[in-house]
Amino acid sequence: MADVVIRVAESEDDLAAVRAVRYEVFVEEQEIPVELEYDEYDATSLHVLALGADGAPLGTARLISGAEALGITGGVADRVLLGRLAVVRAARGTGLGVRLVRAVEELGREHGAKELELHAQVRAMGFYERLGYAGEGPEYDDAGIPHRTMTRVL
Repeated sequence: MADVVIRVAESEDDLAAVRAVRYEVFVEEQEIPVELEYDEYDATSLHVLALGADGAPLGTARLISGAEALGITGGVADRVLLGRLAVVRAARGTGLGVRLVRAVEELGREHGAKELELHAQVRAMGFYERLGYAGEGPEYDDAGIPHRTMTRVL
């Protein structure tokens, strides 16, 4: 996966690729209703996009910062939110998910964040724990899937 490029999505084509990855992973594989997958935060978030050597989209994640992040994180100052981490099936197990998380963390630092929050599917908590995240608060339901808030100091 050394030939994979991860960058901030900027063009309409980039954003279409972000949506395509999320549709494949969340809507088709996990059966999340499409109306829950795309939300009001998409328009103002920074999206990172992973592209293979052939230009095929392989993964994505988004960063929510500023006032919107404060609203979601309960008003915790200097905290940003990582969301919608998705890696297509063919690229799983390659370390791409780690690279996407680290890319969002770096973007968070660039935006002055001291902490990063994410809302992990419970089955993925081990992945995030290996990256230094700790569970915070109780488990809750999001789109019919058990989740738990996790945080990490940047």
